This record gives sequence, structure tokens and C-alpha cells, in this order.
Amino acid sequence: MKKTTIQNIKDFKNSPSPFATLTAYDFCSAQILDAAGIPLILVGDSASMTIYGYDTTVPVSMNEMLLVVKAVTRGVKQSLVVADMPFLSYQPSVEETIKNAGILMKEGGANAVKLEGGQHVASNIKALVKAGIPVLGHVGLMPQSVNQTSGYKIQGKTDESAAQILKDAKAVESSGAFGIVLECIPEALATQITKTISIPTIGIGSGDTCDGQIQVFHDIIGLTKNKPPKHAKQYADLYTTILNVVNKYQIDIKKS
Repeated sequence: MKKTTIQNIKDFKNSPSPFATLTAYDFCSAQILDAAGIPLILVGDSASMTIYGYDTTVPVSMNEMLLVVKAVTRGVKQSLVVADMPFLSYQPSVEETIKNAGILMKEGGANAVKLEGGQHVASNIKALVKAGIPVLGHVGLMPQSVNQTSGYKIQGKTDESAAQILKDAKAVESSGAFGIVLECIPEALATQITKTISIPTIGIGSGDTCDGQIQVFHDIIGLTKNKPPKHAKQYADLYTTILNVVNKYQIDIKKS
């Protein structure tokens, strides 16, 4: 069982079919995804909501992210683990970016990091790559900027904004990132970016033409009582299943 490498992910650019990626936030789910052969596991800052119960990704801290990154990497043998850099762990300076990314890799055991942004974080990405830290980019809808964008809205709907997202994707590519997440942009724009840049694109809510797709683990298995986003296909309703099991357990105990 060989460990997935950065080159393996880059090679998906030439694959005849898209590849699947998922998020994980704990040891148990990481073991499941690893056993399923998921090539790339993202320890997303969506842990802010799924694990810590915050309303957005903004509040989650480096220490909180480090805890879940450590848990995931302990459960993985073959998948490539990418750790999300939380809000304000890279925005202040290049120095802070390298320091915090280094913590996620050295202490957390991650194989790479992900950060949001295009042209305005190009220098951060370049510095990380130069320091030997692989980077996955992220453009389009950027959840850490939810306060600035006034909510979670599809990005790139106008010619101007689409052109900017394309520029951002090219900036991420030229800065040395090994791949890029395209979140909630029109499929036509995602198709254009995928055909234009040489690194693999990973879509979420951006149509079916990207080189890969990513979803939140909790969404596809129905582990929360909240309705998943429109772009997430729910394959099971584990929330109801587990709730029923707990209720049956409670009844059995009361009968004993």
C-alpha cells in the first residue's frame, strides 16, 4: 500500500475520469476514507461547523485545526492529507504563513496545506513552495470571506468577476500550487479554468467538468440533521440511523 504523492495528484490532470476527494476531521472517518482509497483527504476548516459548532469557518483557530489534523493523520496510511489553513493564519504576513503551515505539517503530520485566494496570496504560495511546503489553492467562493461577500453566493456570474477568478486561478498555478479547488462558480467558468491551467482542478458546486470533485464527509453520509447544500448528494441518512440506535439502546436499558 503506497502513500499517495503530490505527483500522483498532479497526474490526475491527464486522467480520463475525475477523481474523488473528501473531507475528514477525526481518526475514525480518516480510516474509512483511507480504506476506500480516497487519494486526497482535506482536513477542512469546515471543521469549524461540523466539529466545533461554530456558524462559519471564521472562528476556528490554529490550535483547533491542529487537533483535528493530528487525529486524521493518525488514521491514514495511503491518502494524501491536506490541512486547511484557518482564517488569519496566513493573511497577516508571509512569515506567519510559513510558520503556521510548518506547524500543520511538522506537528500535525499533514502532507500539504490549502489556503484561500488568488493574486493577493500569490506571494504566500510562492514562499511556502520555496520552503518545501506543497500548496493546494482555492478560488471562487471563499468561505473565510463570508462577511465580505455577505453570505455564501455563487461567484463569477458577471464577466468581470469571472475574468478575475480566471486571473486568480492562473496566479495560483504560476505560484507553484499542485492543484486548485474551484468552489461555487458557474460550470462554464470551471470548464474554462480546467482547460486553461496545467494543474488539476477540484470542484465543489462548480459542475462536473473539473478534474476532481470534493464534498464534506458529513454531507454525503447525512451525519447531521441539517439539510446538505444543493451541490452535495446525500447517500445515506446516518443521523436518523444513529438516533434510532441510541433510542433503542435507551429503551433496552430502561427495560432491564
